[in-house]
Amino acid sequence: MKRRGGARADLAAFAASTPMAALVLSLATSARGDVPLPPWIDDGDVPPPAWAQSVARRPDDSGLFGNPDEAEAPAGASRAGPEAPAGLVLFAEPNRAGGRRGVSAPGATLPFFAAKRGSGCTGSWWLVGPLAWACSDDAVLSTEAPSFPSRVLDGAGLATQYMFVRSGGASAYASLESAQDGEADEELEGGWAVATVDQRAAGAPTTRENARASPRANTRAWVRTTKGLWLSQQDVTPARPSLFQGEKVDDGRLDVAWVLSDRAPVWPLPAASPKDTASAKDKPSPKDKPGKPVDARVRFQVVHVSGESGPRVQIGDSAWMLATDLARPRLAAPPAALTGRDERWIDVDTVNQTLVAYQGTRPVYATLVSTGLAARGAGDATPLGTHRVWVKLLASDMGNLEKEDRDPHYSLEDVPYVQFFDDAVGLHGTYWHGDFGHPHSHGCVNLSPLDARWMFDFTAPHLPAGWAAAYPTSIEPGSLVRVR
Repeated sequence: MKRRGGARADLAAFAASTPMAALVLSLATSARGDVPLPPWIDDGDVPPPAWAQSVARRPDDSGLFGNPDEAEAPAGASRAGPEAPAGLVLFAEPNRAGGRRGVSAPGATLPFFAAKRGSGCTGSWWLVGPLAWACSDDAVLSTEAPSFPSRVLDGAGLATQYMFVRSGGASAYASLESAQDGEADEELEGGWAVATVDQRAAGAPTTRENARASPRANTRAWVRTTKGLWLSQQDVTPARPSLFQGEKVDDGRLDVAWVLSDRAPVWPLPAASPKDTASAKDKPSPKDKPGKPVDARVRFQVVHVSGESGPRVQIGDSAWMLATDLARPRLAAPPAALTGRDERWIDVDTVNQTLVAYQGTRPVYATLVSTGLAARGAGDATPLGTHRVWVKLLASDMGNLEKEDRDPHYSLEDVPYVQFFDDAVGLHGTYWHGDFGHPHSHGCVNLSPLDARWMFDFTAPHLPAGWAAAYPTSIEPGSLVRVR
């Protein structure tokens, strides 16, 4: 490939601030020390315009799925209203046969590294990241420097406000104008969850009753969902995501546990007699009478276990608790499928309802989870086994609306920090319950939003800046997830 001049400074600055973009440059310069800065083109090809600095999704529907003729949307795509933004599908090679590499975030412009001819695209394929190509049929070149919308996170690590539809249901409108006309585009059932990004005051739907009311009385607060639909704020109630967060394991000692009971008693260690050995004095004996509790711990409180004996565990230097009041992760040997000495992987224990993140044999993070509630039915149990993450998405819709035999139906918009590892089973953040430490899900591994965000950043494949979804590659396979 040869270089087409222009945009040197902006691309160099972007590469310096974006590790995945810098990787593209390092790969090129390692092959030939004299390779200039991008964009690169094949010998004999017509150079792109000198003003081209970045690549953006074409401002129509053609870039939504990467090909207007494709019937199946990529993971993470969902049905949306006319105002809902969409991302650009990226491919692993400069052709469609190589499979998908990821999806850009709505509104993002990606760096323009190279242009190359390939099958499945009437124009050129544009390199926009490490092993990531966009077809010019689906995208346009931009004069703007690479950029992406900022994600402002709240205290729970979430970028949107989630709301639940009240029991009476809610009408959803494609625009505020159609809302005022009372012509609903969709009806949502009570209990369904929506993700909202905007609030606005506008007129209420026109009815015989409010036609006689004053203009001020007819004004109503509306919320807009990430799908571009408007709902009356009086038909929804805000979600209150859990602020629970697990613990980093800095020294490799997995001695952490969490209180599961609303209130768990704490007893003092029995006084030692002169005949007690040092080791016996430091441990509660199963024969010791409990006596009167001197303290208590509450739900989700962290304790550090220093010993155990029968049904009791010692916490700290001078107290003990019942093991049944605690959820305690245990060290586990790495799976045989682990390929690297320091490879990152996840261990999910469905018995203790805990998760431990490892780097090789060393635990680095531990937390509580909620796996599938098998009592609800065999189909809701989290499948056991070892898999690799096959796609990561900043958000994905979940539900069972297509299953007519399931009751009740549920619909959850923009579930955050999703990592699918066994078909549609994955790790993800949970904003609709905080029952961590107990089975609760329909099969996935539920995490608090803060824990889900930590795991999302920890595992592979990593999301480059400006992406909403990423698939593994040969140079960065998905992280192992073992469920046992």
